[in-house]
Amino acid sequence: MEMYFFENLYIKCEKCGGKRYKPEASRIRYKGKNINDILDMTVEEAYSLFEDRPPIRSKLRLMMDTGLGYLRLGQSATTLSGGEAQRLKICAEIGTASTGNHLYILDEPTVGLHFVDVQALLDILNRLVEAGNTVLVIEHNPDIIRAADWIVDLGPEGGDSGGRIIFEGTPDDIVRSKVSYTGLYLKNYYAHSGLKKERNLRILKKT
Repeated sequence: MEMYFFENLYIKCEKCGGKRYKPEASRIRYKGKNINDILDMTVEEAYSLFEDRPPIRSKLRLMMDTGLGYLRLGQSATTLSGGEAQRLKICAEIGTASTGNHLYILDEPTVGLHFVDVQALLDILNRLVEAGNTVLVIEHNPDIIRAADWIVDLGPEGGDSGGRIIFEGTPDDIVRSKVSYTGLYLKNYYAHSGLKKERNLRILKKT
């Protein structure tokens, strides 16, 4: 119910009890589960349920690969974070036939992700690049930055003191920059993590 100057008010439907389906639809079952039970499942739970349905499992597998296995199938899109919505869009793009030559722009898709899920996201983005697309990522995550083919660093500060291009180049070059905070952080990141500077992942394809 739209409340105009206030937040919208949500009232549970008296007929279906918030289930969104009539009793007739709820009586239909698949492996003992009705539509309400399935929509209440997480992606990981549904992946096991549909083990004999490859078209469904392939889409659920993509969601799991991008760290979205915890989402519920019936979850409202308005409750998703920006990062979750972006990753769902990636799944939709990979799940359809693509001719390549597309430009994908992502704004901090790793927000809230565990480092294991970040690696999974990188693998998915690599698939987009390998299909002939270009992926542009706006990020602060060092794992994403060091995996890029090309970095454009804005700074040197934030707000009125920022917004200028202070570096363009590869992750190997930015660590030698004397004016880039990103380069200094990445240099320290390499030193403390024991990671080598050499990149073995391709994310941003320079065009």
